[in-house]
Amino acid sequence: MTSSRFVRLAPAAVSLLSIVALGACRKKPQTTPSADTTTVAPPPAAPNADSIARAREAFVRDSIARANAANAAALERARAALAATVYFDFDSSDLREDSRASLDARVPILRANPGVRLLVAGHTDERGSTEYNLALGQRRAATVRRYLADRGVAEARIEIVSFGEERPVASGGGESAWAQNRRAEFEITAGAENLQLPRP
Repeated sequence: MTSSRFVRLAPAAVSLLSIVALGACRKKPQTTPSADTTTVAPPPAAPNADSIARAREAFVRDSIARANAANAAALERARAALAATVYFDFDSSDLREDSRASLDARVPILRANPGVRLLVAGHTDERGSTEYNLALGQRRAATVRRYLADRGVAEARIEIVSFGEERPVASGGGESAWAQNRRAEFEITAGAENLQLPRP
């Protein structure tokens, strides 16, 4: 009798356990909301009028300094162009192509600066007599003046002189030294302190 009762109760117990188990599966676990620990950064403060004005002043100062530096560099290049030496071939006062290009670079600067005056000194190498070389140096300087005058620079602004072979820049014989001595040199004698850049 005990065994049959056990057999009868067993299916009921199994059913009850199944219902409890199913209920446990359906039940959602309760979760407690966790506290948010992340912090949000405050929005950046708007710049005030003083800091904006200081930044603007610094920008203007830097811009002016850069412009002044660029202008000073351009003026230095203009002075260098005016003073650049031109060279000649042996026993010649004709302008070479490189000499023409060098003189052409001076023309806009001289036109923009009517107060600038130049001294052009003609030189030769050591070959030839003293008298011949003085005359050749004079012809070289005169050729330079005429070339500039033909391009709108008044001849009165350009003084010329010849030193012949008396002031070599390279000593010793040979073509490398002679080529450096066959030249016309330039000196700014007036107007250098107020030099203006030509307008583009």
